[in-house]
Amino acid sequence: MRQLPAWPPCRLNTGRASIETFSPAQLRILEVAFELFSAHGVSGTSLQMIAKALGVTKAAVYHQFQAKEDIVHALGSLIFDRLEELMDTAEAQPSRLRSYEALVEGLIDLAVLRRRSASFIQQDPVMLRLIQEHPPFRRVMERLDRLLTGNRMDTEARVAAAMLVTAIGGAVMHPLVSETEDDALRDQLGLVARSLFKFLK
Repeated sequence: MRQLPAWPPCRLNTGRASIETFSPAQLRILEVAFELFSAHGVSGTSLQMIAKALGVTKAAVYHQFQAKEDIVHALGSLIFDRLEELMDTAEAQPSRLRSYEALVEGLIDLAVLRRRSASFIQQDPVMLRLIQEHPPFRRVMERLDRLLTGNRMDTEARVAAAMLVTAIGGAVMHPLVSETEDDALRDQLGLVARSLFKFLK
């Protein structure tokens, strides 16, 4: 199997990013890029396509981001910052149950909000590779695993946490629920999450 090249280092000092990290011009590029990545994948989207969708020249996009990889990094930073905010809230709760409920409610809200473009975050090979190779993103995922399992690393907890994440992420993209209203989908996913908590106490 051909070895993939290492992910290029990000030229942006995004750190723990927020909306305020980026200029209005950069945020507009990120918004359009997110939609194009969701529709065509990262590999299937060029800077020229992003520029055309924005109605600007490719040079104008280059002025804000030096490479497509920087755009992916920036989007990842925004997504993972939101995850960290959810985890901060969960860790501040007074009990394991309250922590679990706060975390899962936030994960469901985030998934439903981005249900039309969830495939980019969860399935795009470029994004998945970035999550594996970029240490800050990897640390966020490890922290999420610990919170979901309650620091238990036994098979029962691992399987239950994997089922929960798969249920949330998979359900929002599934054709069977494409016509389901957001609130109804949230409610049903919440029921699934509560049923799995007995394996994650």
